[in-house]
Amino acid sequence: MTRWSVVPCACPAELGATPTRDGVAFAVFSRHGERVHLCLFDEDGETEVARQPLPVRSGDIHHGFVPGARPGLRYGLRVEGPWQPEQGHRFDASKLLVDPYARSVDRQFRWDPRLAQRGVDSAGLLPLGIVTAHEAAQIVAPRSPGFIYELSVRAFSMRQPAVPEALRGTLAALTEPALIAHLKKLGVSHVELMPVVAWMDERHLPPLGLRNAWGYNPVNFFALDPRLAPNGGADLAALCATYDRAGIGVILDVVFNHTAESDEHGATISLRGLDTAVYYRHAEDDPGRLINDTGCGHTIALDSAPVVRLALDALRHWRRLGVSGFRFDLGTVLGRTATGFSPEAPFFSALLQDPDLSQSILIAEPWDIGPGGYRLGEFPAPFAEWNGRYRDDVRRFWRGDSGMAGALATRLAGSSDLFAARHRGPQASVNFVTAHDGFTLADLVSYAAKHNEANGEGNRDGDNDSHSWNDGVEGPSGDPAIEATRRRDARALLATLFLSRGVPMLTAGDEFGRTQRGNNNAYAQDNDITWLDWASVDGALIDFVAELMRLRRAHPVLGQHSFLTGNGDPPDGLWLKPDGQRVADGEWSKLDAFCLQLNDAEESLLIAINRGREAMPLSFSTGAWTRLLASNEGAAGELPPRSVSLWRRTA
Repeated sequence: MTRWSVVPCACPAELGATPTRDGVAFAVFSRHGERVHLCLFDEDGETEVARQPLPVRSGDIHHGFVPGARPGLRYGLRVEGPWQPEQGHRFDASKLLVDPYARSVDRQFRWDPRLAQRGVDSAGLLPLGIVTAHEAAQIVAPRSPGFIYELSVRAFSMRQPAVPEALRGTLAALTEPALIAHLKKLGVSHVELMPVVAWMDERHLPPLGLRNAWGYNPVNFFALDPRLAPNGGADLAALCATYDRAGIGVILDVVFNHTAESDEHGATISLRGLDTAVYYRHAEDDPGRLINDTGCGHTIALDSAPVVRLALDALRHWRRLGVSGFRFDLGTVLGRTATGFSPEAPFFSALLQDPDLSQSILIAEPWDIGPGGYRLGEFPAPFAEWNGRYRDDVRRFWRGDSGMAGALATRLAGSSDLFAARHRGPQASVNFVTAHDGFTLADLVSYAAKHNEANGEGNRDGDNDSHSWNDGVEGPSGDPAIEATRRRDARALLATLFLSRGVPMLTAGDEFGRTQRGNNNAYAQDNDITWLDWASVDGALIDFVAELMRLRRAHPVLGQHSFLTGNGDPPDGLWLKPDGQRVADGEWSKLDAFCLQLNDAEESLLIAINRGREAMPLSFSTGAWTRLLASNEGAAGELPPRSVSLWRRTA
């Protein structure tokens, strides 16, 4: 043991490890824990050199001060308390715990069965927290999203030849000029990074030789995963600063619904050992039973004040590093209380009172798997929401499902049925056709069923109803005609997305035809299945997406932040048939083709859609019109088969 000692101090304003001029203050929340021990390690993190209890308890905060300690010190925690699983208490002082407020960890997390075995010392089996000085704040004023580009840090750069090999798979790789140039060409306004905080593989993956590729299994909400950020928060701060200069914002995908500790058979590595009864939701009539609204074995208790504080402190930490906003995975959990979902739940109430966080970009995935979990359209302003109805209705229309024209028209116009009642405009709708969880765009039009055998679960995992199609051949066809048909359908889907009101979101690689070989749940494929193949890009499709975004920016009427009213002279929106006549209410269920004429003080545009397999004549009621774009080529004055086209009135 060394000279380190832990002495009493006043209760720090911040939880976690806070460096000062004279040492480091430590503060840890545990309501039901009886004593919290601070464990200090040598500079290699191999040998425990001091273990002392935090000497002061102020309410539920255990705290102390280590004189002479400096940033770089490695540490962990142990907590004494009752082992009463039937009451929701699972304290085990043999378990070394990661501080949930640690802003850096010294290595990646790895699953080991001993992490779940009671009474087995876990020192050496998991990372240590590293005392870290606060980075200089560089809060960025968020810009309104215009085009969100979802990406996995590792998958985006692992096969990118323009990135030095040593940087591939890291945040630093994203700052390489070639990747920024690609984003700029597309017209991306914001990148949405899939989870970047330290995560651990689910326990069933290592025996299968698989690794978690997405990161939706976090341990800590403050520490970046060392694989992505070898220099910790400095790497994210550098990325945010570089992108801000390029006019691109950074959105983090955060997982505040569960942790890698899983169910009652899972690991004890942080929150479970600190105070599981507070941090995780338990049944009202059975305090020993974990509630599983996430499908991951438990649910974080965001109706508990200490947990709300933990989440908000994490968000503030990321904002200080330059992040523009957040996408909340399984966002319904944010609003869950003992009585169900509420837009006035404690997390929302606290978040929306924060003068900075309430002005940042806030995007909810508006569902979980618990009772009443699908809450699309019910989140409080200023939240935007992933619009799963948009995804499904667009797919079903283009697949050829009957009676879908009216649903597509509603999505094209901004989904007023979902957002108008709460006085939220089209910008509340994050529109997408594909996302990380599901088929890629190329696979959506190439596979009628999922092919997830590589995940080791007998193809049981993943969505069984993806509204996909294959044009007669499952997977790669080798038939030029079928491949051309699939490219045509992909372009129609992209044009629909970018010409719709709301915020378009595209998943990285869908702009150049990436495939996951029919896997629609590739969370465990940290390999060529998910890594983008930059050597096989469809350059013409990239150009098409860039042109769509250029047109969207050049013609503001396409992305206005208001719903159509049908008022004005001419009306702000007219629904027409290809012959130029207005669509009657009873006709929508029979239509395979229709048009939306948009009018404002500056110009009139016409979006023409035909999902049929034959061209149709297109008539204009008034004036002369010029075609600006077509997803499928056709003769002048016609609506090509399986196409979306955009026209502008010139006289």
